[in-house]
Amino acid sequence: MKNLKEYQKFCQKTALKFKDKEKEILTWGLGVAGEAGDIAGCIKKTISHKNDQKAGIRENLGDALWYMAMICNYFGWDLDEVLGENIEKLKKRYPAGFTKKSAERKGIDWNEK
Repeated sequence: MKNLKEYQKFCQKTALKFKDKEKEILTWGLGVAGEAGDIAGCIKKTISHKNDQKAGIRENLGDALWYMAMICNYFGWDLDEVLGENIEKLKKRYPAGFTKKSAERKGIDWNEK
């Protein structure tokens, strides 16, 4: 793949076709959630159980990205643009890079252990 646009098109070719649009977006959204859970499980096993699951983490990251690309396809969004918008948001939020002060959110105590 040369770029994310090609990746999005490829994802469409590998996806189930739905007649029910509501079921389609539910499938893609729940797919992201499921893959996030798989990633978390692999991290837990790697750290807590000393059972190296880095390959599983990597595989599930790819699967999560596939579902995210499908959500973009569903809404007619360009994944490059979505990422660009996120980059701009982060540049505004952290112009000098991450600091606890720049990341302050109501109710978060960065000094908690």
